[in-house]
Amino acid sequence: MHILIAPNAFKNSLAAPQVAKAIEQGLKLSKLSCTTTCFPIADGGDGTGSLIIETCHGTIVSKTIHDPLGREIRSSFGLMDNGQTAVIEMADASGLRLLGKDELDPLQASSYGTGELIKLALDAGVNKIIIAMGGSATVDGGCGMLSALGITFFDIKGEKLQAVPSDLINMAKIDDKGLDKRIFNCEIIILCDVDNKLLGPQGAAYVFGPQKGATPAMVSILDDFLKNFAATSTRQKRIDMAAIKHSGTAGGAAAGLHVWLGAKLVNGIDYFLSVTGFDKALDGSDILITGEGSIDRQTLQGKGPFGVALKAKQKGIPVIGIAGKVPLVRDEQLEGFFDVLIATHHEPTDMPTAIRDAGKNLTRTAKSIGDLIAIGRR
Repeated sequence: MHILIAPNAFKNSLAAPQVAKAIEQGLKLSKLSCTTTCFPIADGGDGTGSLIIETCHGTIVSKTIHDPLGREIRSSFGLMDNGQTAVIEMADASGLRLLGKDELDPLQASSYGTGELIKLALDAGVNKIIIAMGGSATVDGGCGMLSALGITFFDIKGEKLQAVPSDLINMAKIDDKGLDKRIFNCEIIILCDVDNKLLGPQGAAYVFGPQKGATPAMVSILDDFLKNFAATSTRQKRIDMAAIKHSGTAGGAAAGLHVWLGAKLVNGIDYFLSVTGFDKALDGSDILITGEGSIDRQTLQGKGPFGVALKAKQKGIPVIGIAGKVPLVRDEQLEGFFDVLIATHHEPTDMPTAIRDAGKNLTRTAKSIGDLIAIGRR
């Protein structure tokens, strides 16, 4: 028996490769005689870029750029396909993990540093740029990135604005005459891990702003800024930014880059599985084990475990889902893709303890799975 282990990260706890190794260790400790392949996955969230670079044997380029608050930091991007494709992780330049909890301020945070990485990738001579946008600290509609690439923003009096939401709420004109023209000879692909559109109660500001430190008052200001950005862009580019699927990704950055740079917005897990050759890894597997912190109805909206489960089901391969949290009641939609859903927790616990013990719980759960399969094969 060959088992393919393809989990997503367990948020705030373990990266996807750590999750895969913990599951593999549990299977090895079990009574089941099997071979395993670890194929950690990502769906556009934080860590996607590094997984693509590692899986595709890319190289890392390290440079000095600016963090979300304008401070110099060392960051990096990947090169693959003989240097023709750059892979950029937005979180490495404009991410939440670069800031302390007391520094979170999406009214002042900028995606400028990610734009600097794009410019550095163009300097390296690439003709394709893949951007994973998960884990950003910004709700600036990508205006920081656009600013780094030469676009400027003005108010109604013609005064130049800083590329942060607190200033850009007064935006009246966008000038792209200074835009780095090399961008139009480069394919830009944005991996999106959410379907949310740009505006409103399910939009970038209201859904994701609080995760980035926005108070209720800030959320309202951020949504007003994004409305103004969308209206200004629609007047000038004749594209309804607010209607675009995935446009709420990374605080609206996906929308800004789509409209002003022609970036393609794609489902993160589908693109990840394609570029990393997942189908080849799935061939010859008897069982797929996947998982992430929580598997529920939202998982079916394009999350990593759903992406791999769908491919396994198309090949008639059984799927086991492991998560810290699974539904208490039967869910027929989930059962259509996951033959078994198993929670890793065996006793009541608080969240900090669950996060701390995730690796140990995964290994124990995987051992139990292996023992059960071994019984069934007697």
